[in-house]
Amino acid sequence: MKPDTTTAMQQLMGQIRAAIPLDTPESTLCSDHCRVCSKKLLEFMGAELDAWEYKLAQGGQPNFGDLQRLARVATKVHKGLQKSGLINLPQVRVDMSDCNHRAVSG
Repeated sequence: MKPDTTTAMQQLMGQIRAAIPLDTPESTLCSDHCRVCSKKLLEFMGAELDAWEYKLAQGGQPNFGDLQRLARVATKVHKGLQKSGLINLPQVRVDMSDCNHRAVSG
């Protein structure tokens, strides 16, 4: 059974908090080569999560649009933090030594 929208929002908020380092010390946020302002992104994302926690505590019921919006905002914030270097992209290693595919000749 699928969760209701309140449970889904709580799960989404947990995933966002796990993926975005909201508690990063301010001294490590800014560098000489900022592409985006990490401090403002983290403040914005934290405020969005705090607002939803308050709404849910007051009995607010999110709809699917609210879930989509928060997920979209979190994705954009995450990408911005990657561009600024605050979140490192995982290293992807591909080992083709045991590949069984054969070249197709035309």
